[in-house]
Amino acid sequence: MNTPLIMKETLGEKEIELEDLKKAIKKAKNEYGIGGIVTGAVESVYQASRVQKICNELKLECFNPLWQKDQFELLEDLIKNNFKVIIVGVFAYPLGKDFLGRKIDKKFVLEIKELNNKLGINPAGEGGEFETYVLNCPLFIRELKIKGFKDFGERNSWRRELEIT
Repeated sequence: MNTPLIMKETLGEKEIELEDLKKAIKKAKNEYGIGGIVTGAVESVYQASRVQKICNELKLECFNPLWQKDQFELLEDLIKNNFKVIIVGVFAYPLGKDFLGRKIDKKFVLEIKELNNKLGINPAGEGGEFETYVLNCPLFIRELKIKGFKDFGERNSWRRELEIT
């Protein structure tokens, strides 16, 4: 996207990760003069409210354009708008290692719709069933390419670590 990237490591501990996020957002505000944050929050009240709280503390706007959007419509919009999104983590039955690397396309949407009807799998992975990675979208100046990857996990808990160029 040809914009600066601020990376901040965190151990993922419930309250400490929020302080880590706040430090990264504060750095962006101070170094780049940002006026707000755009989140990808779809359904999680926890996620949206926590980012909103940080933004309030730092006097920044918080915009959640996907909030409460129909999740099948969200998937269709990804396809329609030429997003290239792949699955990089699965954490719920019946999703297995074979889902890793799958592109979100019409076939995926049909399959996830069936899994949603049968087993309650959240279509956007909002229940933690799967994680995604965006390789290309209209905002990118070039597509990210997978140089290599490593899969690790067992049963219905798999993650794909990507090497990107």
